[in-house]
Amino acid sequence: MKALVYKGPGDKAVEDRPVPDVKDRGEAIVKISKTTICGTDLHILKGDVPTCSPGRVLGHEGTGVVEKVGAGVATFRAGDHVLISCISACGRCEYCRRGMYSHCTTGGWILGNEIDGTQAEYVRIPHADTSLYRIPEEVDEEALVMLSDILPTGFECGVLNGKVVPGSTIAIVGAGPIGLAALLTAQFYAPAEIIMIDLDDNRLETARRFGATKTINAVGDKAAEAVMKLTGGRGVDTAIEAVGVPASFLTCEDIIAPGGTIANVGVHGIKVDLHLERLWSQNITITTRLVDTVTTPMLLKTVAAHKIDPTKLITHRFKLDRILDAYDTFSRAAETRALKVIIEA
Repeated sequence: MKALVYKGPGDKAVEDRPVPDVKDRGEAIVKISKTTICGTDLHILKGDVPTCSPGRVLGHEGTGVVEKVGAGVATFRAGDHVLISCISACGRCEYCRRGMYSHCTTGGWILGNEIDGTQAEYVRIPHADTSLYRIPEEVDEEALVMLSDILPTGFECGVLNGKVVPGSTIAIVGAGPIGLAALLTAQFYAPAEIIMIDLDDNRLETARRFGATKTINAVGDKAAEAVMKLTGGRGVDTAIEAVGVPASFLTCEDIIAPGGTIANVGVHGIKVDLHLERLWSQNITITTRLVDTVTTPMLLKTVAAHKIDPTKLITHRFKLDRILDAYDTFSRAAETRALKVIIEA
């Protein structure tokens, strides 16, 4: 099969790899129909994710058709159309029983990280019964690719951890795919103001179409100054960091109101300064999280009922044999106006 392989920092290639086979009775082999590229894949290519070793097939999102199952798989059979979760969960360990699937002792975020992932023609899925979801009939499969990772990530790590409530004021720092996913799902809770901050006017225009009430094209002190002006000097109740660089987290520190919550979503590869000399007395909460995908069943129902349309996030489509072009397009988003790219196997 063809697969996109991480060769080391800054290096990737399409290679021929053997089609995987089940190694454990609870596993399934899925023939990929559609996959995509995540910002986390770009972090891997920068060398920011030491758990991912050279030689790994990348990718942790996608849909497909079950090709084969192990003897212990009870829920799925060959021929089933499935959504692949970016998080593999056994459902039985201490962390899974607490709903922290991302910290599953034999799973978590392993696809495209510790084991071969979905940017290939076939993928091996551990804990298939609790890591795959049957695709409902008449639901757009491309929309469901967005439910592998970015929709639950934006919702769980940003909106839920950020304690968004009706009538609140929130700011999302970063109008990339994750920030826009947070924007879409924040509207479940009817905040009064959603302020989107970015340096790309095209993405800010997209954010306005998706429901942002205000947009700011600025960085650092200027972004914070603009937010404070919009909020009458008070700041925001929730600041969602959706980039993963020091400047964006510092902006969140500068704009959070007393009693507010900073919800970190971005993947950080280098240290960030925490200004406790200013924040220690402000009653704020800072949250971190790796997506657990506990909300995927709810989001599936929401998409099936047409209450949310994740296909809005899709800007480009490629065949698997052009995945290097897809990476080039995705990595140059400011020029190409890319949000999410769909790769069809």
